[in-house]
Amino acid sequence: MSVLEGVRHQEVFRYFEEISAIPRGSCNEKAISDYMMAFAEKHQLEAYRDQALNVIIKKSATEGYEKAPTVILQGHLDMVCEKNRGTQHDFEKDPIRLKIVGDMMYAHDTTLGADNGIAIAYALALLAAKEIPHPALEVLMTTDEETSMSGAINLEASPLQGRMLINLDSEEEGKLLVSSAGGRKAKVVLPVLWEAAPEGKAAYFLRISGLKGGHSGMEIDKGRGNANRLMGRLLNGLCGEFKLQLAEINGGMKSNAIPRECEALVLLDQNSTSGLQEKLAEWNSVFANELRASDGGVQISLEPAAKAVPRVFSGNTMNRIISALVMLPNGIQSMSMDIRDLVESSTNMGVVSTKADEVWIYNEIRSSVFSLKAAIYDQVAVTASVLSGSVVIESEYPGWAYDPNSRLRTLFSRVYEEMYGKKAEIIAIHAGLECGVFMEKMQGLDAISLGPNLYDVHTPEEHFSISSAERTWEFLLETLKKMKEL
Repeated sequence: MSVLEGVRHQEVFRYFEEISAIPRGSCNEKAISDYMMAFAEKHQLEAYRDQALNVIIKKSATEGYEKAPTVILQGHLDMVCEKNRGTQHDFEKDPIRLKIVGDMMYAHDTTLGADNGIAIAYALALLAAKEIPHPALEVLMTTDEETSMSGAINLEASPLQGRMLINLDSEEEGKLLVSSAGGRKAKVVLPVLWEAAPEGKAAYFLRISGLKGGHSGMEIDKGRGNANRLMGRLLNGLCGEFKLQLAEINGGMKSNAIPRECEALVLLDQNSTSGLQEKLAEWNSVFANELRASDGGVQISLEPAAKAVPRVFSGNTMNRIISALVMLPNGIQSMSMDIRDLVESSTNMGVVSTKADEVWIYNEIRSSVFSLKAAIYDQVAVTASVLSGSVVIESEYPGWAYDPNSRLRTLFSRVYEEMYGKKAEIIAIHAGLECGVFMEKMQGLDAISLGPNLYDVHTPEEHFSISSAERTWEFLLETLKKMKEL
């Protein structure tokens, strides 16, 4: 039995439930792309797919809307795949299991995929509808948005004739998004020199966990702990006193998610663990105090490692890795002086990963000012160079500049006030959206972004308000109905 029995607008939520059964993590979008193409064929709609697996589906205007501007409805097919420690879930093949708690839709101990499954569901419901009035529609669903925006960057845009873009990848009802930051993903590569593990030492997993995490654009201003940064501070504080050796370090899962956990495999003298436990308790108190108002669940643990450890990082390698975790920029770098409370520039040390002969540290750099984005990257690159490492730019995307003459913004604002008797909030965000990419590809594009209330995206606590999704759907339909006034 569907978990969605009893909710309004069944057509939207039925499609959300249907696509939740299709694995669609970033870079694994073939199945959901195939689903979209099959949907278009079933409904006898014109469809295109390019080499990046982006899908465009077209639907003609309903009667009376033939002269209204063509609208591009846009979202992305992929989702961030995160799960709680110990959760048995294979994102390559297992469906997302949905549950409803009051007004909220959750998954069972994994990310939900409402970012951006709600856009897919809205679009499919519109494409399938027979009675909803609307102008000509071009539904554009892109791939790999969450990791690099490579789908949007490599989009073959020639089939798109519309110049009114409604992006459905926002997360706050009643807020119309009109500008977003540009970004750059920079991978720091630190070479590893290995030594044979000394005899007479025991292996332990040193862990930092219990943090909230979150989207590195939307939640970077919430003061949440970064597990990779905290681990750098912890190791730096312990090394001199306890002469530990480091064999491996891994933290975080996505560069654009604030890391909730970090784990270091260390070797210690067995007779030093009692003193170490006392010192870890002190550090736990330090972190808990610092994060008491924003992320109070932080936990430090030390557990025996049931594995053989034949080699460890050389002393110099260990020092360089710890130094990188301490020195690399992380968090808010500047606030906007033009828009109150808007983060202007930031960076997120999202992933630390030990490879065969290297340690990789992924940094998600964001800024609404191009020169500041470049300056933060330079800081990352110089830090890597000082530590005998290198840096690689893995992806980059442009910002979306505010358009003071946007007709879409005027229309959406007016319709919102007519429906709800209050003004919609016009906002810019620090997260990156694909709108900036499309602005460069399609000259004369007018764009806006909206969506229902989503919470804790990019974490296993991700959820959305069902009633908010219903209202946002009604708002979208009413605005499409008024498009012929433009």
